[in-house]
Amino acid sequence: MTDEPMILTERRGNVLVMSLNRPERLNAAPPAMFDRLREVLADLDGARAVLIRGEGKGFCSGADIGAGALDAEDPGAATHAALTEHYHPTLQAIADLNVPVVSAVRGPAAGIGCSLALSADLCIACDSAYFLQAFVNVGLIPDGGATWMLPRLIGRARALEMMLLGERVPAERAVEWGMVHRVVADSALDDEALALAQRLASGPTVALGLLRRAVAYSLDHDYSGAMANEAECQRSARGTADSAEGGRAFLEKRSPEFRGE
Repeated sequence: MTDEPMILTERRGNVLVMSLNRPERLNAAPPAMFDRLREVLADLDGARAVLIRGEGKGFCSGADIGAGALDAEDPGAATHAALTEHYHPTLQAIADLNVPVVSAVRGPAAGIGCSLALSADLCIACDSAYFLQAFVNVGLIPDGGATWMLPRLIGRARALEMMLLGERVPAERAVEWGMVHRVVADSALDDEALALAQRLASGPTVALGLLRRAVAYSLDHDYSGAMANEAECQRSARGTADSAEGGRAFLEKRSPEFRGE
């Protein structure tokens, strides 16, 4: 048993870097790891973007709810509690953030780790990365919002292929399918992911937060509803200092200096 924290945090300028820290288990995630993620996300302390990564050779090899859940009198109830009380609230907290999120995937992003990686607005993978929904191999169904997320990312046919067959989707296929933003060399992953997060952190933070929520809203509403929501979001964005700065910069033919306000 190690006393090392399961989540490492570091500020890199306006970026909050969060690293899953169980490298000896390929960052398999017990409920307490997701609880800690949620705690950190509850107070960004002025960070304007979040980067989620894994220590060692893997991003996250899946949930680790322990042998106790399997040996419980009602293992289904134990699993349900782990999802509804720990894993799913953390994924919802990521969806509710007002700042953009980047994930950097090396090695496996499996099960709940796949859901965590793809919960980011932009996911960068390296050559060694793969994405896996292997629940069917142990008589379970995908969770962590995967049945909602994957059909919307890659389409029904590919989502069902991934989930029914329980086979690895390597990084190159993931980018071809539109599951991830970019694939880079293993040695370049951390630098590329941080550079992307820093780029987002230097943007108009309020507008970016409204944008990510508007896209999420549009996935569950009709065309007219999405346009009505856009109009309300645009009303809010137009009133920000960053919007005023963007307008001045455009007229003055210079790059804007956004402050996240």
